[in-house]
Amino acid sequence: MALTTRRLGRTEHQSSLAILGGAMFWNTDQETTERAFHLALEAGVNHVDIAPSYGHAEVVAGPLVAANRSRLFVGEKTGRKNPDGVRAELENSLGRLGCDAFDLYQVHGVVSLDDLETRAGAFETILRARDEGLTRFVGITGHDLSTAAAQLEAVKRYDLDSVMLPVYPRAVADPQYASDLAALFDECARRDVAVMAIKAGAWRPWGDREKTANPWYEPFTDEALLQRAVDFTLSTPGVMAFCTPGDVSILPAVLAAADGYRPMTAEARDALLTEAAEWPIIFPLAENAR
Repeated sequence: MALTTRRLGRTEHQSSLAILGGAMFWNTDQETTERAFHLALEAGVNHVDIAPSYGHAEVVAGPLVAANRSRLFVGEKTGRKNPDGVRAELENSLGRLGCDAFDLYQVHGVVSLDDLETRAGAFETILRARDEGLTRFVGITGHDLSTAAAQLEAVKRYDLDSVMLPVYPRAVADPQYASDLAALFDECARRDVAVMAIKAGAWRPWGDREKTANPWYEPFTDEALLQRAVDFTLSTPGVMAFCTPGDVSILPAVLAAADGYRPMTAEARDALLTEAAEWPIIFPLAENAR
């Protein structure tokens, strides 16, 4: 397996279609972490996305990132707002991952325009860190239906290099979200800002059903349905790569789906959006996460 790559906007990094999502290492032991990490590397993954809020992911994956630093584009995040807190978390993450600098440092979890207003200090701190050489690029992440509109404003307001947000059928079936997403993608294309997708394998909220996988939403585990979901996300114009779901057990199937990616036809895409409009949506996270 050798995953296809795409240019990650003005970062110029040729990113593997699948980005290793560090959330899968939330509570994994060292042996499981190493096995999954090396599986991803062997598949051709050259990009990892991780955060201090992902349980003990930085602790167990940090040595692996450090040992493979030269072959990885490393994306980190902070959910903090206070400038001193942001700086402290940045420096702590650098130490945990054995990095002198990150490739990408992101303001994490911005889900609304009101939320964006509270993060001004975080953006300014991270942009200064870029000037200092502690990160090469700066981005923003978020997961909710108001995220695309907030990220559009952030891209206009700050000199950002990337955005990361949900691109999965049920969300895109929402007319307002689809419109906001299109406007964001247009602006990102104009500025050559990288677009990375999350929730590519998402299906529905768990509701009252027993959880059979780690993510706070139920992911597709059937290989054909997972392939269709990945094809949808990677066929969305503007999307450059997607983060793997937060579950080690389905990583092999997700990597296989990324390797087997084929562009989705317009007819297949429309049919899936019609179907997905009937799915229960996984947002808001605050109501559905468990």
